Amino acid sequence: MITREVKTTFDNGKVIISNQADAETFRQIGFGTKLDDKPDLALSSWEALYLLSSKRIIVSDGETEEELNFQSLLEKFRSENNEIWTNYLVYRDLRRRGYVVREGAGWGITFRVYSRGSYKKKAAKYLIFITCEGNSVPIEKLREVLQLVQGMKKELIIAVMDRRGEIVYYQLTTLNI
Repeated sequence: MITREVKTTFDNGKVIISNQADAETFRQIGFGTKLDDKPDLALSSWEALYLLSSKRIIVSDGETEEELNFQSLLEKFRSENNEIWTNYLVYRDLRRRGYVVREGAGWGITFRVYSRGSYKKKAAKYLIFITCEGNSVPIEKLREVLQLVQGMKKELIIAVMDRRGEIVYYQLTTLNI
């Protein structure tokens, strides 16, 4: 368990943990993706924001070497992904509830979520589809996603964020049109 803030670097749109021991510790508890050619660990944007907000990492800009605060890191990520804020809030909510959350499987699935205590022992049980209150999602899109998820023997959870930033989760098991 890491009890100090770990130094990381923002470089080429990613937050990197270079210290091998720190990288391995974070990887063991469900954070980051190991880079192919190095022992470094690359954090996803929502992981980096979550760890920065919970004071588990310090992020330095790779070019200027200045320390980035939460807002400046969020702006850097927002230039690449307009939905980063929504994704971050859902990610943070799931992590605070004790789930290990990994990047989604495509097809509009933002996250894979592991049952508590099952990370590294079993495959993800839930796939999370995120939308915001007031946004329309074509029923045909939901049907396709549901069929894909059921074909993978997973459970589809739709996370709906309201205008106040509160998240409600709905499990979708059948869809009759």
